[in-house]
Amino acid sequence: MERVDTLVIGSGFGGAVMALRLAEKGAKVVVLERGRRWAPSDYPSVSGRHWLWDEDEPEKQNGWIDFRYFGDMSVAVGAAVGGGSLIYANISVEAPPERFQQGWPAAISHAVLRPHYDEVARMMNVQPLPANQYTPRTRLMRDAAESIGAGERFRVLPQAVTFDPDWHYQLPQPFDYRHSRTWTNDQGRQQGTCVHCGNCDIGCPVQAKNTLDLNYLAAAEDLGVDVRPLHQVRCITPLPDGGYRLRVRRLDQGRDTELEANRVVLAAGSIGSTELLLRCRDQHRTLPALSGRLGKGWLSNGDFMTPAFYDHRTISPSHGPTISAAIDFLDGSEDGARFFVEDGGFPDVLSNLLRRRKRRLLRRVPMEQNLLARMLGALIARRDPLDNMMPWFGQAVDQPGGEFSLGRRWYMPWRRDRLKLKWDYRAAEKAVQGLADMHRRLSEATGGQAMVPPTWSLFRNLVTPHPLGGCNMADTVEQGVVDAKGEVFGYPNLFVMDGSVVPVALGLNPSRTIAALAEYAASRL
Repeated sequence: MERVDTLVIGSGFGGAVMALRLAEKGAKVVVLERGRRWAPSDYPSVSGRHWLWDEDEPEKQNGWIDFRYFGDMSVAVGAAVGGGSLIYANISVEAPPERFQQGWPAAISHAVLRPHYDEVARMMNVQPLPANQYTPRTRLMRDAAESIGAGERFRVLPQAVTFDPDWHYQLPQPFDYRHSRTWTNDQGRQQGTCVHCGNCDIGCPVQAKNTLDLNYLAAAEDLGVDVRPLHQVRCITPLPDGGYRLRVRRLDQGRDTELEANRVVLAAGSIGSTELLLRCRDQHRTLPALSGRLGKGWLSNGDFMTPAFYDHRTISPSHGPTISAAIDFLDGSEDGARFFVEDGGFPDVLSNLLRRRKRRLLRRVPMEQNLLARMLGALIARRDPLDNMMPWFGQAVDQPGGEFSLGRRWYMPWRRDRLKLKWDYRAAEKAVQGLADMHRRLSEATGGQAMVPPTWSLFRNLVTPHPLGGCNMADTVEQGVVDAKGEVFGYPNLFVMDGSVVPVALGLNPSRTIAALAEYAASRL
């Protein structure tokens, strides 16, 4: 039986930070990650394959994104070495001090996290979009804010992306990958610079995106941390002499194995960590003393998108970083609703497909001799049919309206093993509707026509890529599942450190806060 000092389950913004910092303190650390280790050539943006993760059959389908449908609420999360950093929209922003005024353990405040926020920014090489590279969406955001008298609320957001100050839109074929400049980061990994190709969410083909596998995890591996992809933890059991035994599914081999550790850090995300602990308490009954608050207090963080169409304005949503700027209404000045308006973008999947077809043809026949290849090249250069659409995006401060539990399948009512979410839309209604109304107002002020999705206007359904809570941190076991440093109440040396411990909606992109909490927790161990 293999036994190590520390096992980290998951390699996202919580797990990667904990792995590095504990290794720096001399611990022998093994990271178990359910997803793959992705090479740029395997990214969906390049390969066009391996898009989805299937939680029911991960041995057969262990792709890029895990999309979970829970009825009125759906959740999209990543599965990869580097966790959500490979699929998120690059934004690395601090939560404002007001978001820490209530709901947190007494030890946690913005002032306490401030140096850790700064360290995260340094490690991930955070920087804003250069002024000479503002996208049409960036300029529309600024114009919209000024049009409604809120120009002071507009700001360009910090991103975990490396930009080349000499890149600009007037270059010949500016989005061509050949314009990306190679550089070596502080962890000795080779990367490129951004060429605004728009593929942030499906794999940056030039590696301008400063994902965790290129910084925190890279530094950890240099210290001897063993990162094991395609290892999905199914059960955690306390040992009589201290420590824990983990049952692990080797997805690449289709078999189970066991590992033991003196300390376990669960960092599988709001869904993954909550589900695993629920199974350990209610299905396997290996952790029966877990708090009654487990699964409760879950939040969607108010994510919402409203498309708007412009007759006389080019938006180009498939070019540039996925998000570039915000208009900040987190002060509650809009009838008490608190939200953070952002621009949104999406990859040009059709152009990616055409590029792949063109490259394959060019490998067989020279371009000048191949009419079909030339036709494909012309199609790539054509105007995007969605060039006039603005995907208004943002987050809002919703209330804890969700509760996860294990339920029964209709065809196997004797088994209680299906993860279920009971979500009350009323906990998010005021905040999300305020955000949607502002989207409409900003659109109209700039000559656009907004179309609030009927999934919300008629059915009150939402999709979130930023789930929070489920293993909330608190001062007592009656209030939450873990303490301020992420240690599980009642189980020494078992920690949770990811989005599941965040007890309140942040109303903006949470990755930097999660990483800062992990930096804080590691500093206390």
